[in-house]
Amino acid sequence: MDLKPGSRWKSAVCDAQLVVVRPPKTAGELQCGGAAVLPIDDAASPTGAVDPDFAGGVLIGKRYVDEDSGLEVLGAKAGKGSLAFNGALMAIKGAKPLPASD
Repeated sequence: MDLKPGSRWKSAVCDAQLVVVRPPKTAGELQCGGAAVLPIDDAASPTGAVDPDFAGGVLIGKRYVDEDSGLEVLGAKAGKGSLAFNGALMAIKGAKPLPASD
């Protein structure tokens, strides 16, 4: 799986679509809903069930990060499955704090 910046992916089990913002430092597998993601141009439609352990959902416009690998992806289309990298759930990236206005 070649996770290059700007590459687009889709879930194999739900409607989620993703864009890679920052590639991982180590090789691995990006997953959504417990299944490996597919390239956006893959003709297959979502089939199967979302794994209950990975059913937190993907939100449109939110960035998801894996701290260990440095992978960062953007939710381009919402879906029922949650994102994971090599089986570890990815977290929503927090907003940068604004400077104090003293």
